[in-house]
Amino acid sequence: MIDLLVVGGGPAGLATAVHATLAGMEAVVVEPRPSPVDKACGEGVMPSGVRALAALGLELPRGHPLRGIRYVQGPQQAEAPFGDGFGLGVRRTELHAALTRRAEEAGVKIVTDRVGEIGQYADSVTAAGLRARWLVAADGLHSPVRRALGLDLPDHRPRRYGLRRHYRVKPWTDFVEVHWSAAGEAYVTPVAEDVVGVAVLSTLRRGYDAHLAGFPGLLARLDGPPATAVRGAGPLRQRVRRRTAGRVLLVGDAAGYVDALTGEGVALALASAEAAVRCLRAGRPERYEREWLRLSRRHRLLTEGLVRVAGRPAGARLIVPAAARLPSVFAAAVRALR
Repeated sequence: MIDLLVVGGGPAGLATAVHATLAGMEAVVVEPRPSPVDKACGEGVMPSGVRALAALGLELPRGHPLRGIRYVQGPQQAEAPFGDGFGLGVRRTELHAALTRRAEEAGVKIVTDRVGEIGQYADSVTAAGLRARWLVAADGLHSPVRRALGLDLPDHRPRRYGLRRHYRVKPWTDFVEVHWSAAGEAYVTPVAEDVVGVAVLSTLRRGYDAHLAGFPGLLARLDGPPATAVRGAGPLRQRVRRRTAGRVLLVGDAAGYVDALTGEGVALALASAEAAVRCLRAGRPERYEREWLRLSRRHRLLTEGLVRVAGRPAGARLIVPAAARLPSVFAAAVRALR
């Protein structure tokens, strides 16, 4: 019987498996798709996420350093640097490939398969023909494991979706730019010396180009050709009853998600991976729920507040002017994005 079975071979699952292996546990990852897998995400890793990658013994993948956050609305803007180091703009495929290499170096076994039915017993859990002491579900935003365990909660608020495409353009800044409009936001991340990623977040269901037309200032900067096709994700908000069910723990986006607006998804996934393994290694899996709530509290409060304000056209128009008039408040909010 292995110690830990990880369902999902994305960044959250691979980080969990590496942490487990470094802690002396035998970990196996089950993932049906070959690495690297591309997904629609903003591709900005906050400074805490960069430190978490280094703690895994990972050689940082190729990307572009990020110095802070800039909010833009027409001619108005406000910006603030991160308070504790640089972030990293990195293609999802580069990050996934680097984590896969690190997992293989650490001795993690990666099985190409689908999980199917999960069985739980007094001292073990079974899935994909394997038996383990514990199972971590890191199978993404719309986690099949979470759904099968009845851990989803309904959400009746307007649903938000994300679309992302890359452009072959030299980055004009080392800040992540968030362009605001009454209809949604455009999240611009430099990910290489000649590529930027542009993710659009909105409750409106329409094509990527139609969304981008709402940001004429940004559109004028994207004078290079598209480097990738459009990818989509959503609905973004995922409410979860709890993060543990018997011998199963939820990690990463599977553990619940507010929104991509503040760009902390990867950093939180890495932090929750470390916390889950720490709790299992200590023989106290029941602590994980409290740890997850503690780790995500700042993110949940800040992101929830921004999404609620941005969801009202009058409120969305006030965000950038308020940030520009209150630079110390904006800087404090950016420093909170660890």
